[in-house]
Amino acid sequence: MRVYLNLTAKEKTYCNKLSRTNGDEEIRIETMCPNDGFVYIRNSELISGQLGKATLGNGNKDGLYSVLLRDYNSLGASVCMNRLAKLSARWIGNHGFSIGIDDVQPKKELSDKKGKLISENYEVCNVKINEFNEGKLKLKPGCDSAQTLEAVITDILNRIREDAGKECMKGLPWRNSPLIMSQCGSKGSPINISQMVACVGQQSVGGHRAPNGFIDRSLPHFPRQSKSPAAKGFVANSFYSGLTATEFFFHTMGGREGLVDTAVKTADTGYMSRRLMRVLEDLFIHYDNTVRNASRGIVQFLYGDDGMDRVEMEGNSGDPLNFGRLLLNVEATCPARGNKYLSPQEISEMVEKQVAGYGMNPDKTCSEAFINSLRKFFESHRDKLERKIKLLEDFSGDRKSEILEEVAHKISGLTERQLEVFMETCISRYHLKKIEAGTAVGAIGAQSIGEPGTQMTLKTFPFAGVASMSILIHRFIGSNDNRYIPTYFLPELDCDDNENSARAVKGRIEKTVLGQVAKSLEIVMTSRKAAIVIVLDMETIQDANLCINADTVKESILQTPRLKLKQQNITVLDVRKLEIVPSVVKSKFHFELNSLKKVLPMVIVKGIKTVERAVIAEKDREK
Repeated sequence: MRVYLNLTAKEKTYCNKLSRTNGDEEIRIETMCPNDGFVYIRNSELISGQLGKATLGNGNKDGLYSVLLRDYNSLGASVCMNRLAKLSARWIGNHGFSIGIDDVQPKKELSDKKGKLISENYEVCNVKINEFNEGKLKLKPGCDSAQTLEAVITDILNRIREDAGKECMKGLPWRNSPLIMSQCGSKGSPINISQMVACVGQQSVGGHRAPNGFIDRSLPHFPRQSKSPAAKGFVANSFYSGLTATEFFFHTMGGREGLVDTAVKTADTGYMSRRLMRVLEDLFIHYDNTVRNASRGIVQFLYGDDGMDRVEMEGNSGDPLNFGRLLLNVEATCPARGNKYLSPQEISEMVEKQVAGYGMNPDKTCSEAFINSLRKFFESHRDKLERKIKLLEDFSGDRKSEILEEVAHKISGLTERQLEVFMETCISRYHLKKIEAGTAVGAIGAQSIGEPGTQMTLKTFPFAGVASMSILIHRFIGSNDNRYIPTYFLPELDCDDNENSARAVKGRIEKTVLGQVAKSLEIVMTSRKAAIVIVLDMETIQDANLCINADTVKESILQTPRLKLKQQNITVLDVRKLEIVPSVVKSKFHFELNSLKKVLPMVIVKGIKTVERAVIAEKDREK
């Protein structure tokens, strides 16, 4: 069996920086990758590119083996896989591949740049810490001074690791073993290389810098209240240079979090997958193309609204076919052989004729969306051909237009036979990708959600301490009282230049509790009675543009059912002061006063109870 494989793919190292300028227009050259990352296979011959994980091993729809399996059969894919395995093993056996200390030894220039980078950014951190101590730090929207300082310092320290990593990757030779492993996708990443050679970076525990393990400090080696990078878990050394004692301790904290996450969350995601499978296990495709459960109840009238099998889709965005690769295959296997090329206008007319023909109208079970995507593809192809003709005319000057058109057609033209073969292939493949009756779509859907969730959990370990990858799937799947609360962006204000109106809107939306607006909340005992006296902080209330006074606070307290207070228990003394006297027996009076004192600061006096925070953000008017 002769296999004619045609494929284009972009490897991990692909970068599209090469371009040429045509007047005011800059044209990107997709195939000209300086890292040889554009893989082009034509009629089973490798024209350009380095074969790595993106082409051979990640299991995507555009991979080498997926295309072989789809275009030919399992025998062709297995033969290719066997030959590549033999070739790779024999070449590695003869040539050898190893990693040593020399591969991660930094050059003197890199060490000097890293030292300068760290000292400069440490100075910036110290300036921010001094501003925080003096109360001059500019606050970020929705953050207090401590949160702002942490956000600013974390951003600076992350930038140190990124910049040091970039300098490190620039200085590595192309034969460097860790670099080869990272680029081809076998193991490791640029982060791992930069940690070995340049700088390990900021260690995070729970998404934050290292917490205080002792009173007001992380370790007894540092001064109290110290917020410096070294005291909060920044590791300036690399694994090659070796970590200091405190850096090693912080690194173990970050690494342990990854291990615990891997152990604990594996059980969580496993249970989540089991629950999903239990709920969806009986959904299947009926003979009338509806999705039904075991009791024959209709769940969906047409699976996915188009009746296509999602497992068989070829396009990256869920399209049934990858038109670009299919056209490449047709052009290679069905050459022009002197036949006349179609003009852009003729291509459009023939496509419409084929669309109106057998098998391509909605009555013949081809969806309108598929037909529109086919039209859109040929429109882009026609536009590309017209641009190439125009480009050649601009560069050629006085040469004959017939010659220019012939050159453009040879680059990206189509003959009538090629277009017919392409349309026939599209029709036949489209019908093959329809879902079959009896397919257990529920089980497939449950596995499609559960498997990536497990993989996301297991991938937290290699990023120990550097990136906190919080897995939030359980928030979306499963019903409990602590539901995930999303962030809502409200529309812009009519008076968008008035800060007071913005604060007034914020005050009506954001939850405000009594403890935030009370100047004092104390138990007052006299010879006649004992009561809780609440004094409101009117300055804070006015600054926040809140419509709160003693009367509104009284109403809020009465509307809180857990307090069990009535009108006669609360007395308004003036606009900012009120008195609460609980009505209980004498033996429980003291206990009731103390209980009320603990609960009253949490009473909601303004806003929506589910809105924890509202932020006033000023947009850049120039944008």
